[in-house]
Amino acid sequence: MIYNELGKTGLRLSNLSFGASSLGGVFHSVREEEAIRAVHTAIEGGINFIDVSPYYGHYKAETVLGKALREILRDKYYLSTKVGRYGKDGVNTWDYSAKRATESVFESMKRLNVDYIDLINVHDIEFQAAMDGGLQKVVDETLPALVRLREKGVVGHVGITDLQPENLKWVVEHSEPGMVESILNFCHYSLNDTLLTDYLDFFEEHGVGVINASPLSMGLLSGRGAPDWHPAPASLKEACARAAAYCSEQGYPIEKLAVQFSTSLNPRIATTLFSSANPANVQRNIGYMDEPLDERLAAEVQAIIGNQMSVRWKNS
Repeated sequence: MIYNELGKTGLRLSNLSFGASSLGGVFHSVREEEAIRAVHTAIEGGINFIDVSPYYGHYKAETVLGKALREILRDKYYLSTKVGRYGKDGVNTWDYSAKRATESVFESMKRLNVDYIDLINVHDIEFQAAMDGGLQKVVDETLPALVRLREKGVVGHVGITDLQPENLKWVVEHSEPGMVESILNFCHYSLNDTLLTDYLDFFEEHGVGVINASPLSMGLLSGRGAPDWHPAPASLKEACARAAAYCSEQGYPIEKLAVQFSTSLNPRIATTLFSSANPANVQRNIGYMDEPLDERLAAEVQAIIGNQMSVRWKNS
């Protein structure tokens, strides 16, 4: 496993990291025992960064992860969770107020069975962009609340996450230097979309670390294809399905190619998060990194995706 610096945080993160959204049954139902084994398998395989959110499974992912972490020494991992996006009984809610953000951190620590969060993120800031106060509220209220917790030693570092990289850039530009230490962007550094690379110079100039997530583009780059709920347009889903079929014909699973692509080409991206509640899948993804990327096949797959490369969609 390769370990990379996350901006100026001092954190050295495994090149491939564990996203715990699957533990909340976000994609399909999971067995708790198996999900806990998936976390243990990740740590045993050299992964040292785990990312979660109270939103995933409406608190379930944090709860299951907390059970898994009881059996792991605290110095074996860095832990990230989020504030701002929540849900209950199948209903999504958003609250980026300073009060709720502060409360949320302590609630998460209780569910996770820890007394310290290494990285706290403002979750999916584009939803606040559409509400009263816009992104300026994140700058004026949410981030300062988290920085106060950082100053008290409750959290180690502060970051922001979003699907739309331009929102991340805007908040960094309008925040005091050092307030935002890292960004997490998903589905924009993968076989079908490398938009994130357009922003790397900016983040580097501002001393902001970069976390990539979802090398499979939320299931687009998989043998079974995108789930029904995937917000991508049909034309992109069809192009990725053709690419997956081609990889299968070559005897090279597109999942393998996708993970290798997202973790092997750009050293300015500290880590790439994937999610699975299946221990075998976790071990398989870690194993993919033992082999070099087939750059020829990657180029052929991108040619098949063709004019659907970098086609975007809205978060949901």
